[in-house]
Amino acid sequence: MKDKVIKFLATGFCAGYIRFTPGTMGTIVGIPIYLAYCLLPMVLRIIIVLALLALSIYISGRAEKLFKKKDDQRIVIDEIIGLQITMLPAAVMPLSIFIGFVLFRVFDILKPYPLHRLQKLPGGWGVVLDDVGAGIYAGALMMLLLFLGVI
Repeated sequence: MKDKVIKFLATGFCAGYIRFTPGTMGTIVGIPIYLAYCLLPMVLRIIIVLALLALSIYISGRAEKLFKKKDDQRIVIDEIIGLQITMLPAAVMPLSIFIGFVLFRVFDILKPYPLHRLQKLPGGWGVVLDDVGAGIYAGALMMLLLFLGVI
């Protein structure tokens, strides 16, 4: 039973089983998760994101063993946490969610330096940290857009 729970969570409640664009589907799953806590004070939001990050690393590492493949594309919990990081500095409004979603996907797909190197880390660390980096890059750009008054 525990293995089924790991797979369920790792695949973003089974979104990762969608054959076309599983990473995008996982990122979409991250939106309602973000909406569930986005109105909390920033300190609590950061604590939640850190807890989700730790959980993501653990679950990703376990899922790799279950799927018997390094960074299996069905594992999308890393996209979910990446979006959470992207959205930390964002205003809670549809436009910022859309922009954050797009920015995160662009950075996640392109994996600018040094993100592609992070995938080589062992276990769940390698699965998750490149998406954390993409989330940091996208979140920094979100902060800039917020500062400039675009969002």
